[in-house]
Amino acid sequence: MPPPLEPDQVPVALEPGQVPAGVSAADLVRWSEALSGIARTGLGFTESLYEKERFEEVLKVAADIRTAAGSEHDAEVLFEEWMKIVGQGVAGYVTPKVAIGAVVGNEAGEILLVQRADSGVWLYPTGWADIGYSPVEVALKEVEEETGILAEPVRLLAVLDGLRLGFTRIPLYSLVFHLRAIGGELSPHPLECADVGWFGEDALPSPLAGVSGWGPLAFAAIRGERPEVAFDPPRDPLWRGR
Repeated sequence: MPPPLEPDQVPVALEPGQVPAGVSAADLVRWSEALSGIARTGLGFTESLYEKERFEEVLKVAADIRTAAGSEHDAEVLFEEWMKIVGQGVAGYVTPKVAIGAVVGNEAGEILLVQRADSGVWLYPTGWADIGYSPVEVALKEVEEETGILAEPVRLLAVLDGLRLGFTRIPLYSLVFHLRAIGGELSPHPLECADVGWFGEDALPSPLAGVSGWGPLAFAAIRGERPEVAFDPPRDPLWRGR
């Protein structure tokens, strides 16, 4: 028989959305998505009924963790949604999605920003990577479609893990390019953007998403500097460290 638990060791039941002390909601989302990816990849490759049952159990645990982090769906619904998108073989290998961002500067040293129609939040133009286009081609296309501005590529600015930085709740890598405006006229996309505009570093709109993180890098590039490409440094230990 195991020894009795001390009072401070007794498990405490958590309400949905309540995060244990010392653990952030972002931690729970990251752990949940990591487990979900492992389980769905395993389901996509294994032919063993025993292994499939075990991977489904792991997926249920991942759904419980995600619910504790504040998912809009309960664990059972989330589990069923994940099961529906399990693929076979290589198609079932779960990897992060890829988003492309564009920091566009003009001769006045201003940055091009869009106000999202769904949230009202301002950010540089960004969108999902499209099949058939290279990453920088996606950046040029998104800028023209969202803002009406024509641009040319300068260099890659950043490669970032959205889950690690906490600006997304799905596995996502963000590639951010520095572009230079060469023409066009401001014209917000009628469905995706509420507004677009050029802004100086001392006159940025609000609310502006995550500017403390990307702002210095973006304006350094716009000023003609060549900052090092930003990326998430490796943790120690890998994955589990902070």
